Amino acid sequence: MKIAFIGGGNMATALVGGLAGKVTERGANIHVVDVNPDSLQKLQQQFGVTTATEFTARLSQCDVIVLAIKPQQAREAVAALQPFIGAHQLILSIVAGIRIADLSRWLDGHEAIVRSMPNTPALIGKGISGVSASDKVSTLQRAQADSILRAVGSTVWVDSEDKIDAVTAVSGSGPAYVFYFLEAMEQAALEMGLSSDEGMELAKATFAGATELAQRSDEPVSLLRERVTSKGGTTYAALVSLEQSGVKAAIVTALKAAAARGKELGDEFGKD
Repeated sequence: MKIAFIGGGNMATALVGGLAGKVTERGANIHVVDVNPDSLQKLQQQFGVTTATEFTARLSQCDVIVLAIKPQQAREAVAALQPFIGAHQLILSIVAGIRIADLSRWLDGHEAIVRSMPNTPALIGKGISGVSASDKVSTLQRAQADSILRAVGSTVWVDSEDKIDAVTAVSGSGPAYVFYFLEAMEQAALEMGLSSDEGMELAKATFAGATELAQRSDEPVSLLRERVTSKGGTTYAALVSLEQSGVKAAIVTALKAAAARGKELGDEFGKD
């Protein structure tokens, strides 16, 4: 499989790192286009990929084109890419907010498009990507997209592109919520007399351990929570405080705001 990346930022770097030597030969079948020559040099040195600062006929030889650019750059970049795209090629977009229909229109009706939203743990091979495909994507192309994304984590295929905004809210933006909670735990630790290092070490290990426990268990997380919550105990006191402060409701509202912003991005940058 020959793969081209349009954009050489953090997520593209994570995917290239996961792919090199696994899904494809070490760098030999990966081509990266980016306007930043420094980023390209690092990718070439680290993974042996070929690079370019502009679109060339080499793109026409690729099986999959991965769009890894910012949404505000998408229309201009995709329009410039269009002359190099053939009917046999799969477009895999990881661009936030940009819809399949808009990408297809900018590509003069090209229909083999998969839209995905990975997240930053992909940088360490622990990401998860929500994925949706147009009706014209073949079984082989779905497998190609899945293998690319699984090089840096796991995948969840959704049956409707409309759900990608919810995926973005839950997992795409999700790492930031975890970091936010870790910051709060560190602050509480400091205010209770622990050092910053002590508080953060405890918080990170607790998150990692609890998440692993949830991953390995077949039981719902609500039951796992109940098992460490004795009525009248310390955990109970903390959870009562969280409920009284409306934390769960605030989290739900926050995720809905993220999903709404994803839709807004699509409306804003997908306009004619």
